[in-house]
Amino acid sequence: MAPARTDAADDAAADTDLPPKPSLRERKKLQTRQAVRRTAYRLFEEQGYDATPVDQIAAEAEVSPSTVFRYFPTKEDIVLTDEYDPLLEKALRERPAGEPPVAALREALYTSITRIYRADAAETLQRIRLIRDVPALRGRMSENSAETAWLLRRALAERTGRSPDDLELRIVTGAMLGALTEAMYAWVDTGMPGTLEDLRALVTRALGVLERGLTL
Repeated sequence: MAPARTDAADDAAADTDLPPKPSLRERKKLQTRQAVRRTAYRLFEEQGYDATPVDQIAAEAEVSPSTVFRYFPTKEDIVLTDEYDPLLEKALRERPAGEPPVAALREALYTSITRIYRADAAETLQRIRLIRDVPALRGRMSENSAETAWLLRRALAERTGRSPDDLELRIVTGAMLGALTEAMYAWVDTGMPGTLEDLRALVTRALGVLERGLTL
């Protein structure tokens, strides 16, 4: 595992890694998307995912149902869609050129977890619980994971000189994303104990299973 970093160091790194400031139109679209998502999460927490219709989400977010579907084509997308994949790809591209590919991917995942958790810890945890507990979300998650895996393979391909469709790259990225998912599920199942560093340690343990060759 990489040496533990202070909160100040993590915050400074996050500040330097922020993407260019979006236009006013893009900011308004993001605000609407986030408002719909926050409203949906609140209603899911209060009355359950299946018992919450999109019409109610739209009404309480003070937008039309068509606006909700413009940002989220399906109800599942409200939970599964986020703005983090580009940040994960950026974190991977910024790892040192001589760093082994698996180590670079591991550190990029750590960086992304830190940002996501600090952006909204409660929403992050609720999202993980929903994906774990709702069959429709678990079924759709494979589509989103495939898109994330493609972004990571593309970045790793540049580091290794391989094709993004290379079988070994597919296996490495798929296995590491799977290990990350299981680590997050385990964290939720145990009541999300400890701090962000405890979560990093759990993720380190999960990825370590792959790095040592799937031995028990």
